[in-house]
Amino acid sequence: MDLFDRLQEQIDIVRLPLFAVTVTAAARVNTPLIAILHWHGFRRATRLVLPGIEIPSRPVPGSALQLDAPWYSFETVDAMLLDAAWQTGAWEVERIEQRGCNMIGASAAEALACRQAFGDYGLHGTPDAQLLHDDTDRGELMQLAARSGYLRWLFRPVKGGLWFSLNEPDDTLEADGGRRPPCPVPPVPRRAGGRGRTVYRLGAVHRILLSR
Repeated sequence: MDLFDRLQEQIDIVRLPLFAVTVTAAARVNTPLIAILHWHGFRRATRLVLPGIEIPSRPVPGSALQLDAPWYSFETVDAMLLDAAWQTGAWEVERIEQRGCNMIGASAAEALACRQAFGDYGLHGTPDAQLLHDDTDRGELMQLAARSGYLRWLFRPVKGGLWFSLNEPDDTLEADGGRRPPCPVPPVPRRAGGRGRTVYRLGAVHRILLSR
């Protein structure tokens, strides 16, 4: 699996800076991964022109990609994410592990988090328009995750991303905001019980990065 090349391909096509990249996997080895690219940009939602009426622009929807290459350990996925984040200059990778939201005692907030991890932002089952491109099996994978749990990774690229404009001092970054492979940070095993948050630090940053 090579997520870095897929990201570069999408950046060349969409021609907008990336705000963040998330990758989600059901807690079952060798299942497809869903990557969602969150773009920073605004476009008019319609070509309609009404005299005297300003139609506001809307945020550009994200792009959903399905990664189907075989994998047989979560450390393999961690290594792929760390490599892509390192090469795109991200300062950290966050890994969240969650239980299945179909379990007894799971809250509505857990169910919502599971849906959003797979890019489902619609309300009351209404198809959402939050994705620019979607040719994936994320609906089926979300159902599997609801039963077995899931892992979600997040990083914010500097190269080809919004964060390049921060111009933060970081000796590990090249002039274009990226880094040369290999990534020196190794994967760590999953947390006991399959729940919790792990943060990999990849570089230096001196500002607070707010998730949207």
